[in-house]
Amino acid sequence: MSLGVPGEILRAPLLHTPRNPFLESGALESYPDGALLLRAGKIAACGDYNEVRAAHPDAAYRDLRGGFLLPGLIDTHIHFPQLRILGSLGQELMEWLEQFALPEEARMAELSYASDTAHRFLHALASHGTTTAMVFGAHFAPATAALFEAAEVAGLRIVSGLVLSDRGLLPELHQTPETAYRDSGELIRRFHGKGRSRYAVTPRFAISASEAMLEVCQTLMQEEEGLRFQTHLNENRSEIEIVARLFPWAEDYLAIYERYGLTARRAVMAHNVHPRPGELERLAAGGTAVAHCPSSNAALGSGIFPLRRHIEAGVRCSLGTDVGGGTGFGMLKEGLQAYMLQRLALNPGAPLNAAQLLYLATRAGAEAIHLEDEVGDFSPGKSADFVYLRPPAGSPLAAVVERAESMERILAALFTLGDSSCVREVRVGGTAVYCVKSDDD
Repeated sequence: MSLGVPGEILRAPLLHTPRNPFLESGALESYPDGALLLRAGKIAACGDYNEVRAAHPDAAYRDLRGGFLLPGLIDTHIHFPQLRILGSLGQELMEWLEQFALPEEARMAELSYASDTAHRFLHALASHGTTTAMVFGAHFAPATAALFEAAEVAGLRIVSGLVLSDRGLLPELHQTPETAYRDSGELIRRFHGKGRSRYAVTPRFAISASEAMLEVCQTLMQEEEGLRFQTHLNENRSEIEIVARLFPWAEDYLAIYERYGLTARRAVMAHNVHPRPGELERLAAGGTAVAHCPSSNAALGSGIFPLRRHIEAGVRCSLGTDVGGGTGFGMLKEGLQAYMLQRLALNPGAPLNAAQLLYLATRAGAEAIHLEDEVGDFSPGKSADFVYLRPPAGSPLAAVVERAESMERILAALFTLGDSSCVREVRVGGTAVYCVKSDDD
């Protein structure tokens, strides 16, 4: 479709956060009778339906009233090999890794098993309204390639990479630094910047990465422009104690990554539940983002994330489901869990409103992985990535929406009661990647 073609108008109530509601009042923009004009896979206009229609009278028209349009949801921390261990409850991080996560990750050595997992994983993302995800790949290059290949077929935006480890795990999950460099370089050449894929250098965490392996990460980041970086930071107190023994020269956990130049604008650190004094200020100064994973933090007993301290220090924060330490693929659920845990936080917490939840689940994720110029809200010129949510007939959510007095009240209800049963259509770049049809569509 060329720019001269009228395009397609989607008519429905819509909400987005083109600005940061933690820093600005009025950051939530909503239109009870809204319209998106799509053209050539991008947002050409967003606003009140009557105004958009008047300005574009020749555009095709589709009536989606009865549901709601949100920007595509963005998950900034999730592990594709861990799909089948969801619900492995009752352990803390290190024991959970040993008993559940690592044995399952070792099974990714079988390419057919890994490929099947990748396709199921991507379907689960799309069916929950997630259009972009920063994903830990596998410890095996063929399995990680299978994820990128499946993502191309599925049409989703994926930022991922080979997981690098050379100690502290199951022996079959280890690589030498030389092998890690070679395999990572080949994956970067094949997938980085191709279509909707981006590559992220991905050491599992400092426990399983020697200084030689961290040097490999540093070299990779220096050799290829535009790479992202992802790892774990300060998730669990036992983990932090082990890290301190392994790196006695480091003043804190973050200092390990800093030494190798791995904290910067394109870096995302998962969790950071227990930051040491000074770490937040250094994260903010470097532009490093933190992926907050509230369901995982609760399920593994890691603790309550100090969100207010991060925000006040100027650290970028987004949301991640952390499958399989978390409890599922739903980013709406993750927003609700963030809200609930912040209500209980004592240090102090950061009571969240609906606008902030939407921001954390959409634009904040785009900012964290350095895609905010492409996705995250409905600003004209951005990719037409969105999720259409429609409450099931007769559901409690439908009853709440019928009586809601404001769009923000509706948004709060979507986070509280919404789940995959509400996801009716998902598009990436204007193309449907998931769709549920019914007689009333």
